[in-house]
Amino acid sequence: MPAFINNFLDFLYFLFQRLDWFSMLDILLVTAIIFLILLVLRDTQAIVLLRGVLVLIALLGIMTSLEVLPAFSWLVSNTLPALVLAIPVIFAPEIRRALERLGRTSNLIPAGRQDAATRDVVGTLVAAVARLSDRKHGALIVLQRTDSLREYFQTGVILDAQLTSEMLLQIFYPNTPLHDGAVIVRGNRIIAASCVMPLSASGSLIRSPEREMGLRHRAALGTSEVGDAVSVVVSEETGTISITHGGRMISNLNAGRLKTILQTFYQRPEPKNIFIRWLGRIFPSVEQRQWEEQ
Repeated sequence: MPAFINNFLDFLYFLFQRLDWFSMLDILLVTAIIFLILLVLRDTQAIVLLRGVLVLIALLGIMTSLEVLPAFSWLVSNTLPALVLAIPVIFAPEIRRALERLGRTSNLIPAGRQDAATRDVVGTLVAAVARLSDRKHGALIVLQRTDSLREYFQTGVILDAQLTSEMLLQIFYPNTPLHDGAVIVRGNRIIAASCVMPLSASGSLIRSPEREMGLRHRAALGTSEVGDAVSVVVSEETGTISITHGGRMISNLNAGRLKTILQTFYQRPEPKNIFIRWLGRIFPSVEQRQWEEQ
């Protein structure tokens, strides 16, 4: 044991002798890259897959280091490069989502601006959602932000109508032609109704208390995973109000809290720190802390 400790201390001394500013910068860059990758993959099924890959690589590394298994070592050394090349294919959806976030801004309107028209939009949405919740009329309202939802317009009925509470109540009235599907709102206009939105593939609803929720909630979460839209959902069974953004869902909202969150999206002050602001635009999970705490 003393010999092992001496060897370990000699190894540490050797490392510290070679440590300089460039080495520290190198370590910090690698750490930052790993942190950002984990941040992108957080709350997705890919993080479970990544954990399995890391465990597999560690086990293979240990087993190939044993000289008593030459055939196994040869097999692993020849197949491991193929596994490394397969990683970009396995994580293709997450890589694509991260690259999309690089070019995405995250404000409905410029920060610090909230005129009468904006207040009217928020008030109209909150009033309609509250009445839908009281009547237990299921609803899915998608608010378009900077990412275009044109491909989903075509799956529904184009309305291009003024946004009013009465219009939303009529659309989501049970058994009417347009009640089954999503309403897409852009600004103060209802662009389309009865739209088919993408369903969530992350599996986060399965791991959460909302796992019993139906297609509306899966569509709301799926829409937030492929773009920067904000979705408001009313449960047909319980009348519960939920909101989704950036792959996250907040449930059991009342009218007051929903209004506060929507106002946060329409007028969110920019962080003073430039790095935090840039990071928040790339990774919504950073900026979401503000509206999740409302």
